[in-house]
Amino acid sequence: MTDSPFDLTYAAAGDRYEKVPYHRTGNSGLDLPAFSFGLWQKFGSDYPFATQREIILHAFDLGITHFDNADRYGPPHRAAQKNFGAVLAKDLAPYRDELLLSTKAGNPIGPSPYLKGGSRKSILTSLDHSLRDLGTDYVDIFYHHSPDLSTPLEESVGALVSAVEQGKALYVGISNYLPDRTHEAAELLRAAGVPLLIHQARYSIYDRRPEQNGLLDTARQDGFGLIVYSPLAQGLLTDKYLETIPEHARAQNSTFLTPDVIDETYRQRTAELNKIAEARGQSLAQLALQWVLRRQEVTSALIGASSTEQPDHNIAALNFPPLTDEELALIEEHGVHGTGLRL
Repeated sequence: MTDSPFDLTYAAAGDRYEKVPYHRTGNSGLDLPAFSFGLWQKFGSDYPFATQREIILHAFDLGITHFDNADRYGPPHRAAQKNFGAVLAKDLAPYRDELLLSTKAGNPIGPSPYLKGGSRKSILTSLDHSLRDLGTDYVDIFYHHSPDLSTPLEESVGALVSAVEQGKALYVGISNYLPDRTHEAAELLRAAGVPLLIHQARYSIYDRRPEQNGLLDTARQDGFGLIVYSPLAQGLLTDKYLETIPEHARAQNSTFLTPDVIDETYRQRTAELNKIAEARGQSLAQLALQWVLRRQEVTSALIGASSTEQPDHNIAALNFPPLTDEELALIEEHGVHGTGLRL
């Protein structure tokens, strides 16, 4: 982090709460911005820290108060938390009470059996590491990152409850759980007096699993919010790949998106979706973001960025009129589940 411009003094934009609406999270009292900022990619050691800092501070200036992290994010693992912690220490410390910081535990971060899964040791040890990485006494939301079917759910849920009881987290969530296990976790948490606040799930025009498997229904029934990741399907729901794969594009250097999924079927369907967006005077990315946020169950959509221009462009999606029934029908026709994705 030798390129850190810490000699600069940051003051947050005075109009930051005028730019993004806030939504209530399920049956809780907590509001989240319509867009939250995820540090999943491009916030490790492989991108300049000065750029990361600029993007994080710009997002906060836009009214994005929720920053989503995980022990796994990097590379290497935990690097994104450490980088955000450096920005928090120097620039955002005066605004800690205005920030919603989240982190997750449970996805593998090393060969040790204690660096993965849903055991009490794995979850709570990871949280302690994350708090040190971030340089904060607590996180606002603490997630179990993915289900561990080899560990009793009661143990994983009990660890989340302990995190709240110990004052290390204000709320708890889960991620990537199927609806039945989600409902069971919600019941256990409710019985322990620590309600399930939120579920983080992948959802986009090209990934309809929360609709198909009943997770949206479960959210309504159990009273938790949904925060959705990959609403742009790793960049597939943009016009970036309509003609070719640009040099340095994510499909060229990401483990989550490979060039072989960008085939003629993908391009035909995406071109039709792009026409719908153009007819509305917006980009395909803005259309895709509006589409996920149209659902009452969706509290917030996670966005990332590699430049300050991208958050500006994304939140501009909120300025367009609601999607009509006719437009939704066209999106349904061309936005086929599984397009361009490895499911």
